[in-house]
Amino acid sequence: MTLTGLYVPLITPFDLAGRVATDALTALATDALDAGAAGLVALGTTGEPAALSDEERGAVLDVLAAICRARRAHLLVGANSVEALRALSDRPEVTAALCLVPPFLRPGAAGVLAYFTHLAQLSPVPLVVYHVPYRTGQQLCASDLRQLAGLPGVIGIKYASGGIDADTVDFLADIRPGFAVLGGEDPLISPLLALGAHGVIAASAQVATADFVQLVAHWHAGDVVRGRSLGHRLAGLSAALFAEPNPTVIKSVLHARGRIPTAAVRLPLLPAGPDAARRALRHLDELTSASR
Repeated sequence: MTLTGLYVPLITPFDLAGRVATDALTALATDALDAGAAGLVALGTTGEPAALSDEERGAVLDVLAAICRARRAHLLVGANSVEALRALSDRPEVTAALCLVPPFLRPGAAGVLAYFTHLAQLSPVPLVVYHVPYRTGQQLCASDLRQLAGLPGVIGIKYASGGIDADTVDFLADIRPGFAVLGGEDPLISPLLALGAHGVIAASAQVATADFVQLVAHWHAGDVVRGRSLGHRLAGLSAALFAEPNPTVIKSVLHARGRIPTAAVRLPLLPAGPDAARRALRHLDELTSASR
């Protein structure tokens, strides 16, 4: 199995009392799958998992597991420890766990490989490595990434290197069969698809799911003209949505569109400023008009 298509990492909506708004979460998940997403991501960083209680994380996972089971959609779950992975053993709906390269420690490439070898041996589900070096502090070159791709139990990577450099081009030029490269840097999704990425994990897709589905389809079909044009528009939207810490602007947009009860986030995040929300809404309106 090679993961392809669009995977939407969902926010965690809150109600006016500050509780997890499970009805709104259900609607967001259903809307994403109705618009053509191949699957969902639960408890990724966009979902503010560190700010949720164990009970709340369980409730989020219950909702999304039920929807993916009913829709036969893929479900990826953020899990960054042996304990979190083992907790997925009774979740047959889970396709894979999304596991962050250990942050802050900078253990070196050999340490990262040893770490994921250890996790994969103990995990009840396959792993997708989350590579985001400007957050973790750990750079990995193309040869390091290929070694990760060769580990038993590791089936893909969320690739968010912060740019398109020589290692990106090198890595995407020679991808191991069965291993999925999923673009995870929202403004750079289109060039990553053009270089051969199999799919996308994009928080921005919560506000424009059908457009991101089309973007993947255009590049997979080799439709360069449409892929490039749509990619430019979505890059502008993504840049606006990430102008302040994720998912603050996304929540503001979803609330403005009436899709979630509040735009509330939990500390250490603060709500997005009104100017950032207005800019993102303007980009979304322009995208919608261009798609008609």
